[in-house]
Order: sequence, then C-alpha cells, then structure tokens
Amino acid sequence: MEKLKTFQSQHKDRFLDELFQLLRIPSISARTEHKDDMINAATFIKDMLLSNGADRAEVMPTAGHPVVFGSKTINAQLPTILIYGHYDVQPVEPVDLWNSPPFEPVIKAGKIYARGADDNKGQLFMHLKAFESMVKTDTLPCNVKFMIEGEEEIGSVHLKSFCEQNKEMLKSDVILISDTTMLSPDIPSITVGLRGLSYLEVEVTGPNRDLHSGLYGGAVANPINVLAEMITKLKDNNSRVTIPGFYDDVIELSSSERNEMARAPFDINAYKKALDIDEVVGESGYSTIERTGIRPTLDVCGIWGGYTGEGAKTVLPSKAYAKVSMRLVPNQQSKKIDKLFEDYFVSIAPQGVKVKVTSLHGGEGYVSPTDTIAYKSASMAIELVYGKKPVPVRSGGSIPIVSDFEKVLGVKSILMGFGLDSDAIHSPNENYPLIQFERGIETIPYFYKYFTELSKK
Repeated sequence: MEKLKTFQSQHKDRFLDELFQLLRIPSISARTEHKDDMINAATFIKDMLLSNGADRAEVMPTAGHPVVFGSKTINAQLPTILIYGHYDVQPVEPVDLWNSPPFEPVIKAGKIYARGADDNKGQLFMHLKAFESMVKTDTLPCNVKFMIEGEEEIGSVHLKSFCEQNKEMLKSDVILISDTTMLSPDIPSITVGLRGLSYLEVEVTGPNRDLHSGLYGGAVANPINVLAEMITKLKDNNSRVTIPGFYDDVIELSSSERNEMARAPFDINAYKKALDIDEVVGESGYSTIERTGIRPTLDVCGIWGGYTGEGAKTVLPSKAYAKVSMRLVPNQQSKKIDKLFEDYFVSIAPQGVKVKVTSLHGGEGYVSPTDTIAYKSASMAIELVYGKKPVPVRSGGSIPIVSDFEKVLGVKSILMGFGLDSDAIHSPNENYPLIQFERGIETIPYFYKYFTELSKK
C-alpha cells in the first residue's frame, strides 16, 4: 500500500483541481433550468471514470436525469464492489447568506467551500480518486462498478426502476456509499441506520381571490391563519406527533439497546454552542441522539402565502402553503404515513377552507447489520487510517433508495461516510474539510483490500 500512498500524495493537488471542476457545475436537480448542467456533470464523471482506468463508462438515460455507470473487471472470480453516489446538489438559496459564490469553490481555513463540497460531490470524488490510485498503482484487489445518479436530492425518483431494468449489470457483492457523516475526526463512526422520509406539500384555500384585509378581515377565513392553527395541532406539548396511527409501526428499542447508543460520545453543550441555541427541544423521554436517530419526527420545512414583498400590502390571501417533512424509523412505511397525514390534516380543517395534500417524495428507513464482512472491512479500514475503532451510529438523515437497493438488487449497503455535522450540507456555506477528503481517499482502498481478503475466508 505504500506505493498507493505515494501516488496519492504526488497527485493530491490534481485531485483537488479536478474536484473543483466538478463543483463549478451547478447541477441542481430540482430546477428545470439546470437540465444541461445535469448532463454536463454526468458527462464529466463518465470521462473521469474512463481516464481513471474504467473498462466501461457511459451516461445512461432515465425518465429524469441520467445515471452514470462505470465498471472495471479484473477477475470474475473476485468480489465486486458497487459504488453509489450522486452528482446532483441542493438549491443554493438564500444566496445572500453565502460568504463566497456557491459554485466558485474556495479553500478557507482548511475547508473546501462550495455547494456539493460534501454532499455529495466531495465524498463521491474520493471514490473516483481512490479507484484511480488503485488502478494506476496496480493495487486494485477486486472488481468495481459505479452507479452515480442525478436525482438523490429530489427523492431518487427513477433510480429504482433503473435498478429493476439493469439487475444483471449492477450485480455485486456489496454497495459502498459515502453520503453520511462521522461523529468527528477524533471519534470516527460508521452509520448503521437511516431514517425514512415522507415529504408532503399542503395547500389551504379560502376565498376565490385575494381580498382587501380591511373590507373582509374578520369575516372570511384567512388561509394563513388557518394553516398556522392546523400546524400547531400536528404535535402536542411533549413534541409527540398527534396523527392517529403515526406510531403504530414504530419499534421501541430495549433499555440495553438505548444504553448502547448512549455510549457514543456526545457533548450537549458543544452541540448547543455550535448551533447558537440556548436549549434543545424534542420528544419527551428521549435524548438528543435518540431523537435524531431512533425516533420519527414531523417538521415544517417551508411556509408561505399572501404578500411578502417590500413595504405594505393589506391583503387577505386566497391560499397558503407549507412543506412538511416526516422522518420515519425502520418499519414505518412512507405511503402509509402519507395517507395517515392526509386523512388527519383534512379532518382538522375548519369550515370556510379547502385543503389539498400532495406527496412529493418519500422512502423507507434502513438498518445495516454490524456482523457482516462489509462492516468489519469498513471498521478495519477506518481504524487503520484514523487510529481509532469507529463507533456504530444511527443517522437522522435519509437516503430512501438504500432500502430499495436491498429489495431490488438483493445486496446489503455499507454507509462509510466522511462528512461532519459542521459541513452545513443543504445550507449556505456548505463545506468539507480537506483532511476528511484526503483521509477518505486513503481509507477507501483499505476497504477494498479487507473486503476482498475476508470474502475469501
């Protein structure tokens, strides 16, 4: 592995320059005006795979944004690792809160600042460069495939069908994903659980047009007022979701399981300081780690209606809207939760308004076992580079397609992420520490090595 490390050290500046080229492409999957940028990003990755040594790489169309597939086979008798990642990024608003332009990457205080620096271009790029390092130093120990999509940030709308249509092409022994976080560089961790997601938009309609608030206020239901009142009824005073049946399928962890989770290092004061908050809040009876890992949640992610421009406009709006995100735990089904939410939300609407609920996207939770060859290989690789055995943790985030991978492809996934909570993913000033980028490139080949060795036993 020494010549591999030497190669990585000699080419680290080039690796960074190539990452910056990808970061400059505004591949925002949620915006139709960025369709060409999506194709440009996919093409860039395809070309990178070929230049890095892939036998095959192509941009494959879907009903939405394309998937990049690549592969290199050195021996059909050896294991095959399938790398999953995504080249699409979140919108950048509010732009005025960025300290530097989101698609002009810069390095400040040892961190890469740009949209996608962590999620997921930076973490994805570690795999491309680790792959190149192994190929160019003739140290690739097994076969490898890449499946890089462009719709993760909008729910991986077409990836399940892509997998169903290409099962043979995607055949592998494990799916390796770096789209999660570590507790910290000093406390490395491996994500062993993801929450599912139910994401909805609600629309409350009152009068058939905007009205003068002086002439009609107090006589006609105001959709904004009504929506605010309805939202407050979605949780009780203990921050517990009030939707009937919401908790029916939630599996309660045992005391021993909760005690094991509590062993993960967590500094509540540092947590509050980092967020500039005086206190944490959440479901009564659970710790912060439990609230974000093993408990379902309901949050309003956006709310709007009426006049919000400069100055005054005394209008009673015709409509009000909100976007609602419910993070689900394993065993909860997103479509069932969608229906429970809709039934309840409609039932609490007062007379004088009409309610519409639209499901935007969702997916199921996932638990990765810790007794597999893949987990052992990831643990050994991280321990070798970081000098500490990683802690297994459950993440509050969601990658809905992961549960579909197991259902469709029949393969387990290992979530070996290198991001940090401080990376501000989905927010202004997203960043990724250089040290994590470099350590990721160093760690990934060890996963290949150990997975290949353990698979032979």
